Amino acid sequence: MNASMTVLLEDVIDIAREAGELVMQVYRSDFEVRGKLDASPVTEADERAEALILLALAALTPHIPVISEEAATAGQVPEIGQRFWLVDPLDGTREFIHRNGEFTVNIALIDNGEPVLGVVLAPALERLFAGGRGCGAFIERAGQRQPIECRAVSEEGLDIVASRSHGDAEALEKFLERRKVRSLKNAGSSLKICLVAAGEADLYPRLGRTMEWDIAAGHAVLLAAGGEICTLAGDVLRYGKAGLDNPHFYARGL
Repeated sequence: MNASMTVLLEDVIDIAREAGELVMQVYRSDFEVRGKLDASPVTEADERAEALILLALAALTPHIPVISEEAATAGQVPEIGQRFWLVDPLDGTREFIHRNGEFTVNIALIDNGEPVLGVVLAPALERLFAGGRGCGAFIERAGQRQPIECRAVSEEGLDIVASRSHGDAEALEKFLERRKVRSLKNAGSSLKICLVAAGEADLYPRLGRTMEWDIAAGHAVLLAAGGEICTLAGDVLRYGKAGLDNPHFYARGL
């Protein structure tokens, strides 16, 4: 086990929890929903959680730049090198607005284009997923941690997880037409990737636009659990791309 990575992972877990507490304070209130420049929704929870995470990461690793969704959407993207943080302070804002609990706080460390550490906290569901290079992956519920890993696909077929709020049914049907499917369910935010990491699903196809901060933390957990994310061409998904947007991809286990 990588001792330094393990210590860093625990520090990031603490930061995610603090951000999650702020998110839940807003979630329990009569919050206002506003539109960003890209027409996507934003709330006070996004902004308060991001401010906390940015300050905490600056104190923890002052030499590592941070790219975070709200700042980046406002045009504030720092110069990055081999290592940088990717932060989505509230992934699944639509799920937050609909109050279904399927939203997450996401923090990931990128090294040479690969997500090497990630924390995904679903504060309303009281579930935390975490993982890192050399550390393995785990889920924490009610204060209890349990290692997670991807599973082998059943002979009965694939268990598919798809987006709840950004689905393209026709594209998904075409993607799955030559695959044996046992079940299909929907979920919100980066939880979909974590379900594959935890062996609760086999495949998550994303056939729509995403940004790097949307998936990096879940990707790190998935890698630590033995899975991977690939483009539709079969290439490994990388980070630090121009524009920070992702091609269509799929997350899979073993």
